[in-house]
Amino acid sequence: MAKDTRAKIPIKLKDGLIGLIFTGVIALLVWSGITAWNHFMKTPPYIDPEKYPILGIDISSHNGDIDMQKVAEAGVSFVFIKASEGSDFRDNKFEENYHKAKKAGLKTGAYHFFRFDKDGVDQALNLTRAIGHRKLDLGVAIDVETHRNASGIDSVDIARRILEMTDFLNMVGYRVTFYSNREGYYNYLRESVPGMTLWICSFSSTPINAEWTFWQFDHRGKMPGIEGDVDLDVFCGNLSEWKNYLMGALWPYDKSPGGNSNSEVLLPDSKE
Repeated sequence: MAKDTRAKIPIKLKDGLIGLIFTGVIALLVWSGITAWNHFMKTPPYIDPEKYPILGIDISSHNGDIDMQKVAEAGVSFVFIKASEGSDFRDNKFEENYHKAKKAGLKTGAYHFFRFDKDGVDQALNLTRAIGHRKLDLGVAIDVETHRNASGIDSVDIARRILEMTDFLNMVGYRVTFYSNREGYYNYLRESVPGMTLWICSFSSTPINAEWTFWQFDHRGKMPGIEGDVDLDVFCGNLSEWKNYLMGALWPYDKSPGGNSNSEVLLPDSKE
C-alpha cells in the first residue's frame, strides 16, 4: 500500500479555521442586515406628487423651535402636533407650535400618545384639557403602538381603554383619527374600531391593505424651518377631496361634505 504523504491539518487548527469562517459569515450577515435596514429607513418610498399633492408633517417638542412660515412656504399643507401622552403628560411645545402653525396658515390637528396601562377616559381628559378651546381643522389623532409602551397588558383591557377614550372624544365633538403602524393596526385597531379614520406609518410603497386617510412615509424627512429630521405625511386624495375632508367628509367612505371637522371644545380647566 502506498504511503499517504499529504500534509494533515492538526485537528485544533482545523476547528479554529472552521470557527473563524463561521464567525466571518455571521459578521457578514449582520453587516448586510444593518446595511439593508439603514438603506430601508433612510430611503423613503417614492411619493407621486400628482397622486398625493397634500403634504404634511407631524411634530413634538423633540423637533425644537420651528419656523412654521418656512414650512408653509415649502409646500406643507397640514401639521399634526403632539399635545399629550397617557393620563398626565403634556407636550410643552404644543401651545407654541399650534399658534405658529395657525399663523402660517397650516391646517392643524393634535395627537396623543396612547398608554396601554392608563384609563381611557383619563387619557381623553388629559388630551382635551391640553387642547383647551383651540380650533383643530383635523381633529385629534390617537397614537396606538407597541413601541415605548407598557408590556404585559391584556389585549382586552387595551381595546376597552381605546374605546373608552374614543367614545369620550366623540361625545364632546372631536373628529378622531387613529395613528399606528401595520402591527398596531392589526393587533389593536382593526377589530376594536372598525371603519376608523386611519393614519398609517409605513415605509413601503404600498402602506397597508386597508383604507387610510393619512400616510406617514418618512421618519427622516428634511424641511426648511426645522433643524434635524422630521416626520413626513401625505393625505390620501387630491385637492378637491382634501377640501371635502376639511369640510367634514368621512374620506374615503363619504365624499359629500357634512359633520364637523373643526373641533372646538372647552373643558372646565382648559387654558389658552
